[in-house]
Amino acid sequence: MTEQQTIPQVSQRVLSTLEADGRRRWLFPRLSKGRFWSRRRTVAYLLLALYALIPFLRIGSKPVILLDLTQRRFTLLGVTFLPTDTAFLALFLLTVLVSIFVVTAILGRVWCGWACPQTVYMEFVFRPIERLFTGRTGKGGKPAENIAGWRKPAMYAAYLLVCLHLANTFLAYFVPANVLHQWITSSPANHPAGFTIVIILTGLMMFNFAWFREQTCIIACPYGRLQSVLLDRRSLIISYDTNRGEPRGKVIGLHVMNRQNESAGDCVDCSLCVQVCPTGIDIRQGLQVECVACAQCIDACDAVMDKVNRPHGLIRYSSQNSMAGQPGKILRTRVVIYLAIITVLGGLLTTLLLIRSPADVTVLRNVGRPFVVNADGTIENTMRIKITNRTEHLRHYRISAANVPDVRVLASEEYLTIAPGESVTEPLRVLAPAGKFTLGHFDITLRVSGEGNLQIDSDCRLLGPIAGSASQPTSGATNDRR
Repeated sequence: MTEQQTIPQVSQRVLSTLEADGRRRWLFPRLSKGRFWSRRRTVAYLLLALYALIPFLRIGSKPVILLDLTQRRFTLLGVTFLPTDTAFLALFLLTVLVSIFVVTAILGRVWCGWACPQTVYMEFVFRPIERLFTGRTGKGGKPAENIAGWRKPAMYAAYLLVCLHLANTFLAYFVPANVLHQWITSSPANHPAGFTIVIILTGLMMFNFAWFREQTCIIACPYGRLQSVLLDRRSLIISYDTNRGEPRGKVIGLHVMNRQNESAGDCVDCSLCVQVCPTGIDIRQGLQVECVACAQCIDACDAVMDKVNRPHGLIRYSSQNSMAGQPGKILRTRVVIYLAIITVLGGLLTTLLLIRSPADVTVLRNVGRPFVVNADGTIENTMRIKITNRTEHLRHYRISAANVPDVRVLASEEYLTIAPGESVTEPLRVLAPAGKFTLGHFDITLRVSGEGNLQIDSDCRLLGPIAGSASQPTSGATNDRR
């Protein structure tokens, strides 16, 4: 064994953003303005506007989306959910999860290339800013040489302003818009928690978009790793047609591009598909986990095919089966199963939303003595009832014992007034004749009544003396039993 071990060398990159010697490979993709880029740009601008406007849009009197963590109220598409709505949350998350499965099985990573916020902001906000300040506007590629010294600081200042806006917009999904406006227009000392959150979010976004960049997709995002199990041979991917493109030819002449010989394919080995890739891969090497299906390689290749008088589609949206000459089907067993599951989950969620009560009622027994025998011989049980008003209007509720006229339910007020979305816990005294407790207990139904013929019944067990036992008035430990 030698004293000094030599470090083994690799012949190629381990990651598309890593050089063979371990250094960071910075990517400055060229820009190919083809048909897919134009469509992606339109979609991206619509998504950017939607992201910024959603916190301020309303459905009726409610915001479209508001995840109010402090008040523990979550509004989605104008419907408010409370922490007790675990069934709704479970069904919603399962529906979203299975929807990801079916979209990926059919369309591959279309989300990554067309709608993911990381891609949308990186490719249509931050890279255009970078190209503007590095002299590569509309072209992309490595920064121009000998740019003015002020350009780079100005670029990072522009980054900072965009990240600050994004952080405040992101916070608007968790804080009502009017409250956020007060925070922005007042001193940070009045809301240190919100100010701290914005500063942290701004810093994280600066780290992501100014330095980490495409490595979020390549290294950090779990969705790319999941594609190996979510995709199948019939899923839509970006593919290079090896049968048509190999072996690769050469460009001959200044304007005329011919094949090198009769056996050469349509690929002229120009490497433009690599130069335009935002994650730095060579699509000609086949399906890769780093591919985000942005279609920049398709646009670049189609432009080259126009120059060499070859048909489009050497690189195209296709599937592994189609590339192998096998039939491709959109509807197959796994897709049908996914759609059936989504239909069932969506039906259950819709049904629960339609039948859910406008109020939640929970009855709790007080700690301490289970009952008290009063001077008039009645048995008194003390309880608490929690009522949550799920409507958007002020409501009045009355509590009574259903179908038991000789049982009295006493609250602090005959009618409880509860504001929209609020919860009230009210102490109750329930008085029942001693003769009802034949076996030491007596079951009743507490009824909460409100406007609109609202009636919510909750079963409740009253405790009392066993029939034949002494029933003298007590306020001490005589009848204190557990």
